[in-house]
Amino acid sequence: MNNVLYALALLLVLQSCTAQTEKINGVSFVANRNPVDSTHVQPVQNVHANYAAVMPFGFVPEIDKPQIVYNTDRQWYGETREGGRNYVNELHKGDIAVMVKPQIWIRHGEFTGYLKMETEEEWTALEESYSSFIMDYATLAHEEKAAIFCIGTELEQFVINRPDFWRTLITEIKKVYKGKLTYAANWDEYKRVPFWDQLDYVGIDAYFPVSESQTPTVQEAIEGWQPWKEKLSAFAKAKNKKILFTEWGYRSVDFTGKEPWKADWKDGTPVNLKAQANTTQAVFETIWREEWFAGGFVWKWFIHHDRVGGPDNNRFTPQNKPAQDVIEKYYEMY
Repeated sequence: MNNVLYALALLLVLQSCTAQTEKINGVSFVANRNPVDSTHVQPVQNVHANYAAVMPFGFVPEIDKPQIVYNTDRQWYGETREGGRNYVNELHKGDIAVMVKPQIWIRHGEFTGYLKMETEEEWTALEESYSSFIMDYATLAHEEKAAIFCIGTELEQFVINRPDFWRTLITEIKKVYKGKLTYAANWDEYKRVPFWDQLDYVGIDAYFPVSESQTPTVQEAIEGWQPWKEKLSAFAKAKNKKILFTEWGYRSVDFTGKEPWKADWKDGTPVNLKAQANTTQAVFETIWREEWFAGGFVWKWFIHHDRVGGPDNNRFTPQNKPAQDVIEKYYEMY
């Protein structure tokens, strides 16, 4: 009897250890015009993802205007609060944990990292607008029991210029939301974020340049990751936090490892499925098994799986491409 009890206790310990080390194998579940149901969640399950990022949006009319417009009838359903709730609910039904990741879009596609006000009055107005936006979604994340809440995405100038605002905002979020918190820093921003001590994960949109080859081999991309890996490992240790890739991925184009953050390629850019698959595999081979690494969210995953991606698609999505097979293999492994 004692042996049976010991065996059961050991099993519980092993299960606990496994749960603690399980990677966040996520996809960035892109907002759509329509609600989702189990048919949209099934492809996420099929690649063995255990997390998805739900991304409602707010819009800034101009880069120098301190106003965020959100949750309006003019937005796509998935970008709104009601749509976000629907997406979270359906993912939870499919046993997929969720990171709620509200983002802002600046008119004309301006980089959000450049968002910066000129006067104290403008900064105060922006802070009030952003607080309303983010607290509404922090409340939603609490109500729907989301596992992770991301307080912002690639807002370097806003963060650097107004650190006290962000520290206060995090304190206010914690009064509403009790899950894990992160911030999605751009790949070249994360070392300058001043409030990692208040968050649970160091979040990074991991578009690190890893190769200048037209079609990087897996080994070339692995070698390109080595200096970044060393820096990330040291940073995680210094902050005593695990690193979470709040976004990561590659376009299926030539030279995809050179400047992976670029989203402004011309439509005629040649498709290169092998380059995407190889660089994707290199991330798993280099980063995924590291103890300091929490996991990450592939960019992007569209809800209508049978209509997107494919051999003629040169965008970020891995859907219906060889990169999807790579993700499925490694997500099942980890």
